[in-house]
This record gives sequence, structure tokens and C-alpha cells, in this order.
Amino acid sequence: MKKLIALFAVTTMASSAAIAGVALSGSASVTYDDQGSSASATTYDADLTITGTSGATTLTASYDMEGANLATTAVDLATTIGPVTIAADMFQVDETNLNDGDGDYKEDQDDTGVTMSLDVPVGDVTIGVDNSGDVTVSGTFSGVTVTHTAKNAADKTVLAASIAGMDIDITNDGGATTWELGTTVSGVDLTLNSGNDVTAEFGLAGNTLTVSHFGADASVSEGTTTGTAKWAKEARAAYTTVAVSRDLTSGATLTATYDESDSSLALKAAVTF
Repeated sequence: MKKLIALFAVTTMASSAAIAGVALSGSASVTYDDQGSSASATTYDADLTITGTSGATTLTASYDMEGANLATTAVDLATTIGPVTIAADMFQVDETNLNDGDGDYKEDQDDTGVTMSLDVPVGDVTIGVDNSGDVTVSGTFSGVTVTHTAKNAADKTVLAASIAGMDIDITNDGGATTWELGTTVSGVDLTLNSGNDVTAEFGLAGNTLTVSHFGADASVSEGTTTGTAKWAKEARAAYTTVAVSRDLTSGATLTATYDESDSSLALKAAVTF
């Protein structure tokens, strides 16, 4: 009997250890949108993420659950061997390839692959290289974080800093520069970016009010590069949205959003875990 009790105890401990290495997270929502002058629609979304960890190795798998079947959306494996980091993207995404004016790829892109990177600290600078031949140099100097990647196609430089209460991010990718500023003024969180998008978020009588203005986008011509070409992207006029959200005692969040672009009102109930 003592041996049986001991065996049961060991089995229980092993099972507990196995469960302790697995974490579950996810979200679910239902949205009713009157879609302005168009016919109203109700949509559903439910997602689940399973993360398994053993030592320095992590497997993350994500799934869509609102359809008839459980659909995989991502499977990623990451591990470290000394200074070498190995990351494997194991899932091929089935992309939309429609010529519907939003710039979809003409052909599915190969999302799978294995990346090996080596990070070596040299003083305040970290130098990394991956299996594609890209070399990355990063470091923080006087509160400014600088990351420069020398790539085969075009170099990329990212600057990030927090100066006098303002968060500043600047990115130059292949000669094209984008930036974003974020700060808080009198309890209002403000963001502004190079696309003339402005967002203001603040608390109002127990609710969170978010006002967003999105600048106009120019059209983009159809691409011709073999394998990575995209369909043309239509121009988009500037528009504004106003959203009011409130956390409910049930643990869910209720959000009402008015979209000026089509005069629509959407009501969304969501929960995360």
C-alpha cells in the first residue's frame, strides 16, 4: 500500500509539472455593426493561444475558434543554445489574394522558415547576425535606443526615446521614414504619426473615450515584382472615429464605436483571459 501511495504521489507531481509548463490565454467578442446605409451585420471572434515552456524552449500555437472547426493561425518554436537563438515559424498562412483595392499580395507568401541569430555584446552595443545574412547593431545611448539592420535589400534604422515625458519612435526603412509621437497631457493620452493619424484617449465618468482621426492615404499602383507583387491599393479619404468603452462587473468590456467614413455605429462586447 505504501508503494502504491508513493507511486501515486510521483505520478501526481509529474502531471502537475507538465501542466505548470503550459499556459492558456485568449479572447472572445461579438460585434453588432449597423454599417450606416448598408445592411447591418453581426460578427463573432474567439481566439485561443497555448504556450508550452520547457527550460529555454517555448512553443506557441494560436487558434481561431469561432468557425465550424478549430483553425490554426500560428505555430512558433523558439529556443536558445548558448548565444544562439533559433526561431521556427511552422505555419503557412493562407493569405487573401483578391484584387479588391486594399493591396493584397497577388500570390501567397511563404511564411514558414527557421531563423538563427547570434547576439554578441560589445560594450554598450549588441551585434547580431541571422541566417539570411542581415546584421543588426543595437544599443542605448543617453536614453536613446538605436537599432540598425544591414539587409540584403535595404537597410533599416530605428530610433526610440523618451524625452521630457514624450515617447518618440522614428523608423527609416529602405529610405522611407516614418515616425510616431506619444505623450500625456492633463490625463489625456495623445499619439501622432507621420501618416497624419491623431488619437486622444481619456477617462470620462467611468468610461474610456477614444477619438481618432486618420489622415488620407494616397493610392498605390499595382506591383510587378515576381512572387511578391501586390494588387493596386485604392486611395482613402481622411475620417474620424469616436469610441466609448466601459469595463463591466462581469469581466467583459463593452465598446460603442462611431465611424464617420460610413456613418456606422458598432457595439462590441469582448472578454480576454
